[in-house]
Amino acid sequence: MSKKIILGLVLVSAFAACQRQQPEVDVYTPTAPVTTEPVYSGKYGN
Repeated sequence: MSKKIILGLVLVSAFAACQRQQPEVDVYTPTAPVTTEPVYSGKYGN
């Protein structure tokens, strides 16, 4: 009886391993645009 259960589990796992894998979908996530660093123009911005 236990041999049948083990054989069934082996067959099910082998069948699952041989199934065609679904291709992963790459989702494009835009990043924030690159900006220039602010320039230091003195204590009060003059």
